[in-house]
Amino acid sequence: MLKSSVFAKATTALLLAGLLAGCSKSDDAAEADNRERLDTRMVTIATGGASGPYNIIATTLAEVYNRTHGVNSRTQTTGASVENMNLLAQEKVEMAFVMSDVLSDALAGSNSFRAPIENVQQVAALYPNYVQVVTSKRTGIKTLDDLRGKRVAVGAQNSGVEVNARNLLNGHGITYNDIRVDYLGYAEAADALRAGRLDAAFLTSGMPNASLMELAQSFDLQLVAIQREKVEAIAQDQSYFVSLEIPAGTYGNEEAIPTAAIMNALVVRADLSESDVYQLTKTFFDSLPQLLTAHQAVRDVSLENAQQGLVAPLHPGAQRYYDEVAQ
Repeated sequence: MLKSSVFAKATTALLLAGLLAGCSKSDDAAEADNRERLDTRMVTIATGGASGPYNIIATTLAEVYNRTHGVNSRTQTTGASVENMNLLAQEKVEMAFVMSDVLSDALAGSNSFRAPIENVQQVAALYPNYVQVVTSKRTGIKTLDDLRGKRVAVGAQNSGVEVNARNLLNGHGITYNDIRVDYLGYAEAADALRAGRLDAAFLTSGMPNASLMELAQSFDLQLVAIQREKVEAIAQDQSYFVSLEIPAGTYGNEEAIPTAAIMNALVVRADLSESDVYQLTKTFFDSLPQLLTAHQAVRDVSLENAQQGLVAPLHPGAQRYYDEVAQ
C-alpha cells in the first residue's frame, strides 16, 4: 500500500508539473501572439561610432523593438550620417540616426552625395547635436580662428561631424588647406588628444559625449567657443545651424561655452509600410523613459517638438501616429 501511495503521489506531481509547464508555454505563446507584429522581419538601425550617443540609444531601442514586435532588430555601427544615408539608399538598413545637415545634403544630392537620395522619410526631429570643439588649455586655442596651422581632428571621413566641421570652418574663412586634418572618430580623437598628437578635435554629438567625459578625467580639457554672431551668420546659408551653449560643469568647465548645434533626425526607408512605421514611431515615443536611462541626450527628445524643424518628408506612418495622439 505504501508503494502504491508513493507511486500515486509521484504520478500526481508529474502530471501537475506537466500542466504547469504547459500553462507556462501557453502563456509565453499568448504573450508572443499579443505583440504587434510588423510586415518586415528586420529592423536594422544605422548609428555611428560604438561610444557615441546614436549607438548607445539605438542599442536600447533595438532591444525594445525585439521585445515589443518580435522582429530581428539590431544596430549597425558606422561612420555615421553620410554612410547611414547611403545604407538607406542601398536598402541595407531600415532606420537610421542622422544629422539634419547631412540629411539636407542627401535630399539635394549635394556635397558628399552625387545624386539625391529619394527612398528616405523622417520619423522625428530628435535632440540637438552640440559641436564640441576641444583642445588642451596649454595650446592657447580659444576660438575657431585660432585653429589655423594646427593639427585638427574633424571626425571620421564623410561623417556628420566632418560635414559640419567643414561648414563651420568655411564660415570662419578656414579651409582644410589652412589646417592639418586628421579624420578620427570620437574615441580615436580623444586618445590622440591625450597622447599629444592633436591640437584640437571636433566631437559633435548629444551631451555628454562619453569619450569626452572619460578624457576630462585625465586631461586639461578646454572647450573652444563658437560665438553666437558667427553661428547666426553661417545659418543664413545653412539654416540647420542654431546657437546654443554647452552648460557649465558639463566637462568641468566653469562657465557655459557658446557653440553651434544641429538637430538630429530619426529617418526610415520610405518603402516601409505605413503600419510598420506607425508601430515603430509609437514604440519609440512610448519607450522614451527607458531610452533616457541609456543616454542623457534623450531628455531633449519630446513628442511636442518632434515635428519641429523637419528636413525630410514625414513618413505616412509617423504622420498617422502624430494625428492619433493629437486627437
